[in-house]
Amino acid sequence: MDLSNVAIVGSFETDLGVVTDRGPMALGVQATLGAIADAGLQASAIDGLITCNSLVTPVMYHAEATAEYAGLTPSHCLSVGTGGGTTYTALRYAAAAIQTGLATTVVVSMADSMRSFMTRDRAMAVQSSSGHPLFEQPYGPTVPAYYALIARAHMDTYGTTEAQFAEAMVSSRAWAHLNPTAQYRERVTVGDVLASKPIADPLKLLDCSIVSDGGAAVVMTTLERARDLPHAPIVLKGYGEGHHYEHISQAKDLTKSAAADSGRAALAGAGIEPADIQLAQLYDCFSPALLIQLEDLGFCEKGAGGEFLASGATRPGGKLPVNTHGGMLSHCHPGNPGAIFGLTEAIRQYRGEAKERQLAHLEHTLLHAQGGIMSSHATVVLGRAN
Repeated sequence: MDLSNVAIVGSFETDLGVVTDRGPMALGVQATLGAIADAGLQASAIDGLITCNSLVTPVMYHAEATAEYAGLTPSHCLSVGTGGGTTYTALRYAAAAIQTGLATTVVVSMADSMRSFMTRDRAMAVQSSSGHPLFEQPYGPTVPAYYALIARAHMDTYGTTEAQFAEAMVSSRAWAHLNPTAQYRERVTVGDVLASKPIADPLKLLDCSIVSDGGAAVVMTTLERARDLPHAPIVLKGYGEGHHYEHISQAKDLTKSAAADSGRAALAGAGIEPADIQLAQLYDCFSPALLIQLEDLGFCEKGAGGEFLASGATRPGGKLPVNTHGGMLSHCHPGNPGAIFGLTEAIRQYRGEAKERQLAHLEHTLLHAQGGIMSSHATVVLGRAN
């Protein structure tokens, strides 16, 4: 299905990092209304709302509740739950709703408060809930332990080093240093990462994403309508999904992911190759996840991800800017909504509003996220409207 007749026309981010005066629903409503205003629209123009439920304070009918609090009366509501990949899956559902006439103008909104509103007991329950209840959870692994398995497999197969994994954080902080909204902006070295607290061998604290509060939303409508709104429309050029397994014990190869499938489909839909991408916004929940995505999405050869990161290719001035906002390693990661900030940053780049980190030329952006433990993958290619 051709996606180029659907455009992103509004965007908004709440306060990020540590936000103690607003919980998940308040942040989500703020993001929703902010994005509508940014699009130059009234609330009455919104007839579709897609949200991601909160891990901290789940709501049974989350999209409907968000609409109620925001004063919206949409004809189409949907709550999507594909973990970290929810942002881009939700974009596709919004596009489908517009293309099939379920709605004409849709808000995709999500927020959570993992930093300020989640108790320690709840945090540990979430960390240990990804595994299969019979065959994985009883052995006690947490989410970092699962990603440590992936890191170790890549090291054993391709000779990747802990120092090469550490380059993910070095790149992340180099961009975050230029972003005043990033939760952590201090530059770090490979040595700083290696010296940080051990979490799950071989991963250190600085191989792991941060914990944050925050929310964001975007508005989507038809390209025809978008041309009458304040901002130049950004269109979806391609989309793809990939699902190889749900539980990591069922992975046939820990060094490969379904990002290869979703990326291939998204690039084919856009009619371009990886070399045509000027900006990549990837899901850097842990350093090995970023490295494997770079490989599977075709930005470097399989097994060369460590060398690619160490070359500085993803840093400011590199040949492939990655996560120019600082990513989830440094900018913001409030759980399942984490990938939406890669989207709002891409929008900022297209609008020429990124200031010190502004890219000189941007035509095609690839956004990728995954849910579970490298399980549920979604890739989007964005571009400017013709």
